[in-house]
Amino acid sequence: MSTYQDLENKVVLVTGAGSGIGQALAVRFAEQGARVAVNDVDPASASSTAEQIDDLGGSALATPGDVSDSAEVDAMFDVAESAFGNVQILVNNAGLVGPMLHFFEADETWWRRIVDVNLTGHFLCAHRAARPMARAGSGVIINMSSGGASRAHRAFTAYDAAKGGIEAFTRALALDLGPYGIRVNALMPGSIDTSGLNPDERTLRGENIPMGRIGEPADMTGPALFLASEESGYVTGDIIKVDGGMLAQQRSATVDIKPPGDFPATSDI
Repeated sequence: MSTYQDLENKVVLVTGAGSGIGQALAVRFAEQGARVAVNDVDPASASSTAEQIDDLGGSALATPGDVSDSAEVDAMFDVAESAFGNVQILVNNAGLVGPMLHFFEADETWWRRIVDVNLTGHFLCAHRAARPMARAGSGVIINMSSGGASRAHRAFTAYDAAKGGIEAFTRALALDLGPYGIRVNALMPGSIDTSGLNPDERTLRGENIPMGRIGEPADMTGPALFLASEESGYVTGDIIKVDGGMLAQQRSATVDIKPPGDFPATSDI
């Protein structure tokens, strides 16, 4: 497992870290010696992740709050800054996927809630974090996109629109904040099992992924550490895909002209 020594004692705030990808990121940053503020809209989930980090010998505290509410964003940053100092690395991971609704089933309330959590939440957290970073002359913001930013999911109009906005926001923010020493990038997860799918579901989803398997939350942690560290010190405004090759393919494996089942057997190679 790679070690990024420059992350030791850095103050990291990870939103949506009560479970799934966010939890994996928070734990991995703590393993590198960072001090981690664990945000989640559910206080119990935030506390659970922080306690897990403490049990592993790391340093963490829970900073619950709804990222779409500016007052709650200010409150969670106040807690983190009071305990650890200014946030040096912000991971905008919090997001809302559902409910899944066809466009004809959707209404304005559904649209606004999903866009507010996914896109406005990124803006509010970045807006609060960036000023202290600028005064310090350095900082890192990592946003969380989706394959839906450049390809479409059925019944996900609000989610995909928000994720497309996140990628545009990432590029624009990189330009605005670059002169202040702040780097802004995004990760684009593919099909990541954050809910504990059963074996049949995992196999089915994996069939259409070039790597042959569904992703795990841990698959996101290495790219995140790279973007947060000085190893990527000249990388900004970029979107890194962590999708097992999903977006590289024109057709899904099950409908391709020559599917993986027709590839040469290892014994013939």
